Amino acid sequence: MEQPLAPYSVCNLAAVNLASVADKKNKKVDFEKLAQTVKTGVRMQDNVIDATPYFLEPNKKQAMGERRVGLGVMGLHDLLIYCETEYGSKEGNLLVDQIFETIATTAYRESVELAKEKGSFPFLVGQTEQETNELRERFINTGYMSKMPEDIRQDILKYGIRNSHLLTVAPTGSTGTMVGVSTGLEPYFSFSYYRSGRLGKFIEVKADIVQEYLDENKDQDPNNLPKWFVTAMNLKPEAHADTQCVIQKWVDSSISKTVNAPRGYAVEQVEGVYRRLYNGGAKGGTVYVDGSRDSQVLTLKAEDNSFEEDNDQSRLSNKPHVVLMDTIQELDKTNVTIGSEVGDTCPVCRKGTVEDIGGCNTCTNCNAQLKCGL
Repeated sequence: MEQPLAPYSVCNLAAVNLASVADKKNKKVDFEKLAQTVKTGVRMQDNVIDATPYFLEPNKKQAMGERRVGLGVMGLHDLLIYCETEYGSKEGNLLVDQIFETIATTAYRESVELAKEKGSFPFLVGQTEQETNELRERFINTGYMSKMPEDIRQDILKYGIRNSHLLTVAPTGSTGTMVGVSTGLEPYFSFSYYRSGRLGKFIEVKADIVQEYLDENKDQDPNNLPKWFVTAMNLKPEAHADTQCVIQKWVDSSISKTVNAPRGYAVEQVEGVYRRLYNGGAKGGTVYVDGSRDSQVLTLKAEDNSFEEDNDQSRLSNKPHVVLMDTIQELDKTNVTIGSEVGDTCPVCRKGTVEDIGGCNTCTNCNAQLKCGL
């Protein structure tokens, strides 16, 4: 839950594509470009509040009163790769801290500039000047604002601020995939994986950034990439949590983030991650243990984790993995009803048959889950 809301509250979300602010030649962040992008994003989202047709009057009153926006990110892992910095490492978290400090302080300063031009959000304006000053004093002494740079706090006291909230990190699953970058603040799940869609597990996703790197480094072994090409399942769960906590320090709302844990992760270990998130200041968190559900949206091709598995799990992990069809026309070579029917030839591997296993129509050969009735 990246955006906790008051009754009738609404929020418009947007995301900065951090991959676009990489100085690839010098392998560093173009902080000037990042700041300018954030300024544009804040102004755009503030305009959206006024342009939105509200269907319920309480929604309109709340939206106009607090002028809440949620500027987030996508492509964080891409940016770190371009900077040749490992996600989840000490160096990576130092750079992540700088990136999100820039985003937060720029967004708040721009919202103050908007307040000078158009006025503060109405809920920060009292009936009298004294009441307004008291509201502003309370605002800058909240837990988040008390840690912001002093010039921002003093400017809010003097001029107010246009938006009650400015930052969040939403998943950006569809938009990040569409743009071709890592989603939200997540590291790449894998640089080649299968994404479950509405018609079944047909979509193999390959990260463009790997091919881009190989094209520029002809002598690089594609099976032995540098350490900054770490994936979500290679990271320790604690590293996931620590990066989230670094970012949370600069986010006034909350963060959508999955801590990926390998098969065999015990309940006590999951509890430890949640405690780590809580102690680190995270407002929320999700721990997902691989294979803990019959059907999952993202599936690795062949990677195994380091935890010992029982015989059944090992047997399943050694089965052939999903192979995509070259063209949809090849379906006519089998007795296939695309995506669901039990008993038909699997439309993915075209070898097994689809049977009802655990409530999901599953291929007996490649384990592709084509339709789930759960």
